[in-house]
Amino acid sequence: MTNLAVAARGVRKSYGDKVVLDGIDLSVPEGTIFSLLGPNGAGKTTAVKILSTLISADQGQAQIAGHDLTARAQAVRAAIGVTGQFSAVDGLITGEENMLLMADLHHLSKREGRRVTAELLERFDLVEASKKPASTYSGGMKRRLDIAMTLVGGPRIIFLDEPTTGLDPRSRHNMWQIIRELVTGGVTVFLTTQYLQEADELADRIAVLNNGKIAAQGTADELKRLIPGGHVRLRFADPAAYQSAASALDTATRDDDALSLQVPSDGSQRALRFVLDRLDLAGVEADELTVHTPDLDDVFFALTDAPARPARTDQPMEAAR
Repeated sequence: MTNLAVAARGVRKSYGDKVVLDGIDLSVPEGTIFSLLGPNGAGKTTAVKILSTLISADQGQAQIAGHDLTARAQAVRAAIGVTGQFSAVDGLITGEENMLLMADLHHLSKREGRRVTAELLERFDLVEASKKPASTYSGGMKRRLDIAMTLVGGPRIIFLDEPTTGLDPRSRHNMWQIIRELVTGGVTVFLTTQYLQEADELADRIAVLNNGKIAAQGTADELKRLIPGGHVRLRFADPAAYQSAASALDTATRDDDALSLQVPSDGSQRALRFVLDRLDLAGVEADELTVHTPDLDDVFFALTDAPARPARTDQPMEAAR
């Protein structure tokens, strides 16, 4: 568990006969972004609530920032910050007052509270709106204020439970930049999200939760390689070169009309090198080469009980993803 911000083993949680978490293991290195994916009801929020001491697990053990989750719950709370799905911002008071209230809750002195508040309002581009009631803020501004409030206590680990839900694309991208900057500053981020692109863009490691169990975990690229369907597509202008390549690549699927070959591939450098070496041995060169790998949507639908992904109608099947 050395250098792990979060280390959980065999965590279980049930409500009556319903098993929500069925013995999950999680490892999150310090200074990284970890994303927990899963369909609605998979147990993502329950996992966050357990790891942030809001509820207790039925079985299992965990260490957060080096502290035992059960034996040293107060030390865990001092090391973490939590931003839930729903904003904790009080709309009846100003953004600055929300920040100062949070500083009081962390028992900061008046002077220190004002210093931290001013610094975070500046950092999150909220100075101009700080004297206005938070109810007048846009969705993106409220989420920025939410995270700024979470940072008042200087947490080492931040749990972000679907932080961009309901935001427009521009606000979502702004939030992504904020999350990246948090990690650059040394914070570990534990992120749950239903936006697969979000996990793909941000996370160093991803775990897919389904029916209370971890279906798979790894980097985005590692997860994509678990799903069949990846291939290298080669196109040729010269029929003779096409025939030579087809002979050299006997596992390829041929399209004689288009003079193209489709070679199964997991998208790795080794697989691509194999194709290129075979072409070199045959003394031919493809006029066009594209690598196609399953995306995180494919991973999600393959590993979870989410409804099947609808067929794509906006682009040909062979279009690069």
